[in-house]
Amino acid sequence: MRVADGSVVEMGRLRASELRALRREMQMIFQDPFTSLNPRMTLLDLVGEPLLVHGMKSRREREERVADLLRRVGLRPEYMRRFPHAFSGGQRQRIGIARALALHPRLVVADEPVSALDVSVQAQILNLLVDLQADFRLTYLFVAHDLSVVRYISNRVAVMYVGRLVELAETETIFRSPKHPYTAALLAAAPEPDPRLHTRRLVLQGEVANPAAPPTGCYFHPRCPHAIEVCRTQPPAWQEVAPGHLVGCHRAHDLQLAGVE
Repeated sequence: MRVADGSVVEMGRLRASELRALRREMQMIFQDPFTSLNPRMTLLDLVGEPLLVHGMKSRREREERVADLLRRVGLRPEYMRRFPHAFSGGQRQRIGIARALALHPRLVVADEPVSALDVSVQAQILNLLVDLQADFRLTYLFVAHDLSVVRYISNRVAVMYVGRLVELAETETIFRSPKHPYTAALLAAAPEPDPRLHTRRLVLQGEVANPAAPPTGCYFHPRCPHAIEVCRTQPPAWQEVAPGHLVGCHRAHDLQLAGVE
């Protein structure tokens, strides 16, 4: 991870004291807004706990900070005395977002933060995340399977298969001009809401590889319709096919794959 002074640190090698200081910079929004909140704690305790752990001992200061955070995420400050069961799913996720922002982090990992919510509520939470990103100057690592959500909120998209990155590029580049066959298959599988459009779905054969015993060569080759012999024997190199567009595929320069408009 790159820290405030611009240097890069390996988090796995940090001492406990060093890691504790770095944790202020990184927070997380969980997928399930109900199970991620302690049902025995009020909103004041839930959102204020990170502040207490990291040195804000004054209860009055914590209350003022929690009230401000609740306003930022669209909740009323007087709710801070209530428990999580009193709120809807969308409201609980707003509580989780407020808790993640309590320490003014630079990086927020959002693990499927809208997948457990109704579609109408998803839009509200996504718009809130976009507004908060501008207000707090945040960087999101947004994990999702819904490509419409990915396209809406992301500046860059990384596509993974069996634990490996296979493609990384600007969002519109990924959607309009994919270079990896797995990326193209994902885009072809996404439903198109316009009934006048008829898209041809690319159906992959076989099963997803076992991460504990992956195939030789390219992990995707058993299911890839474009695989050749080198794909079966040699892992593909991570290469830049255009400025800012990286892909791990032996045939990245040869294939013309369909994207979406």
